[in-house]
Amino acid sequence: MPGRLVYLMGPSGSGKDSVMAAARTTLERHHVLVVRRVITRSAEAKGEDALSVSPERFEQLCAEGAFALHWQANDLSYGIPVEIDDALRQGRTVLVNGSRAHLAQARQRYPDLLAILLTVEPQVLRQRLLSRGREPLEAIERRLARSRELSQQAPGVHLLDNSARLIDAVERLLTLLREQGALGTTESHQAS
Repeated sequence: MPGRLVYLMGPSGSGKDSVMAAARTTLERHHVLVVRRVITRSAEAKGEDALSVSPERFEQLCAEGAFALHWQANDLSYGIPVEIDDALRQGRTVLVNGSRAHLAQARQRYPDLLAILLTVEPQVLRQRLLSRGREPLEAIERRLARSRELSQQAPGVHLLDNSARLIDAVERLLTLLREQGALGTTESHQAS
């Protein structure tokens, strides 16, 4: 495919959604498609801008081939809509919120994907998870343990620290995308 998949990963609480939201306007101006995931979490839950579905609906969508990628983590199911393939065929860059544990499968389908791992200092991550108020302490401890297990950097993964100011992480993301040729031209440049 002429486009490129940008696969942004990181532990829960690393700020993937915050970084994507803060960069969205700039990314869209450069014709980058920022994709919403489908998750089996209540629509009322705080956090990610995702499409929430029941576990039964998620299974139905899987059976219908609605996902380009899908996985389970932290007692939830996650899916990336298959429509990303259309955007990639059109030569667009597509940014998704991916899973560290699913990176190998994502690379099988999209061999030239750009893998980016958001990192956060452990004490900052713990505080973020606690302040969300989304889960009981035992669930947070499971997430932190999973984060430690998955903290080994895989080959070809770019690290992006998001322990401090969000604007700094966004700038580093945009710089990395430029360096990797994954930041398309702006709409105004395409018209000329």
